Amino acid sequence: MMNFKKSLLGAALAASMTTTAVAGEVEVLHWWTSGGEAAAISVLKQMVESEGHSWKDFAVAGGGGENAMTVLRARAVSGNPPASAQIKGLEIQEWGDLGFLASLDSVAGAEGWDAALPPVVSDVMKHEGSYVAVPVNVHRVNWMWVNPEALERAGAAVPTTMAELWETADKLKAAGIIPIAHGGQAWQDATTFESIALSVGGPEFFERAFVQHDQSALNSPTMVRVFEEFRKVGNYIDAGSPGRDWNNATAMVIRGEAAIQFMGDWAKGEFTAANMTPGSDYLCLPFPGTADAFTFNIDSLAMFSQRNAANVEAQQTMARLVLSPEFQETFNLNKGSIPVRLDQDMSPFDECAVNAMNTFQETSQSGSGLVPSMAHGMSTTSAVSGAIFDVVTTFFNSNQSAQDGARQLASAVRAAQ
Repeated sequence: MMNFKKSLLGAALAASMTTTAVAGEVEVLHWWTSGGEAAAISVLKQMVESEGHSWKDFAVAGGGGENAMTVLRARAVSGNPPASAQIKGLEIQEWGDLGFLASLDSVAGAEGWDAALPPVVSDVMKHEGSYVAVPVNVHRVNWMWVNPEALERAGAAVPTTMAELWETADKLKAAGIIPIAHGGQAWQDATTFESIALSVGGPEFFERAFVQHDQSALNSPTMVRVFEEFRKVGNYIDAGSPGRDWNNATAMVIRGEAAIQFMGDWAKGEFTAANMTPGSDYLCLPFPGTADAFTFNIDSLAMFSQRNAANVEAQQTMARLVLSPEFQETFNLNKGSIPVRLDQDMSPFDECAVNAMNTFQETSQSGSGLVPSMAHGMSTTSAVSGAIFDVVTTFFNSNQSAQDGARQLASAVRAAQ
């Protein structure tokens, strides 16, 4: 994230951190702007306001969060960061290293966060042992969303392996149905790429490549096969794909214009908003070949230091509310994700969420199959993931060979470390 680190530090030291916000206000920078996402975050706004504080919404749409991070950096440089921002993964540590984040240890201790959260979640929320962010949910990234009626029209079966995926895609294409709804944006390309890598190479290979950055894994015959499979996706998307937002791709599946989308379970929020029922109107299935694995993406709100005491109180109140069972239930029902609390009652949730929670808990306990998403900022720094994005998107939009793709991936990761 932090090529601007030196200038940011210098500007931050020179600037005043005093806010001009009214007492008891919490300003929240986020990119939850689609239908299902907006409905989900509005719940937190209402809960904060019910506690007597005011909420200043600072939503920045687009770019899978890149646009919001650009705005956040500008605000931080000027010495006026918001009270809270949607930050996740290793970027929490980077902002903590810069000294911007506020401790949540008092509320975490009072509310028993360590007991309520699995270590894989709580560890990400801490900087140097202190809570500085609160987890909102857990997303499973390696999902496949299917319109069953579209498959039926084409006489195609639900694919469970990579080979079956291309057989199904061929039948859909022959029937005049767009096989794969895709948005040609770098983060969406990377989302599909990492699911293919998990399917082709398995969780151990995935971790070696995208967590450990093992050069022998990045430039291996297995990675070449990943690029070869990824190339095939381009044969089954439509001409309108470039630049398309993810929720518009989901809408194509909802309307039956396309049959399949590869996207995290935030897509389910769009199906929910369209009053569709899982298991009948649409299917939620693991990406082919990854049924026993779980690529996780944890949404979280990091808290930035505030000088106004009333705003600090509002900030702490919001953190407490985020992990309340009431908010965890309502937010995740709207968002399509699963709660982060181990003691959460899952009875109100649909089969997609229950299956996701079961796989999350199983992989957490076994220590096998649970991997952090590279495409969504959980496995590595933004510098390394940005380098991977560039290689993956360049490959997807060119005639580059799979061998060259693997070689460039290894080289780009090495240079970005």
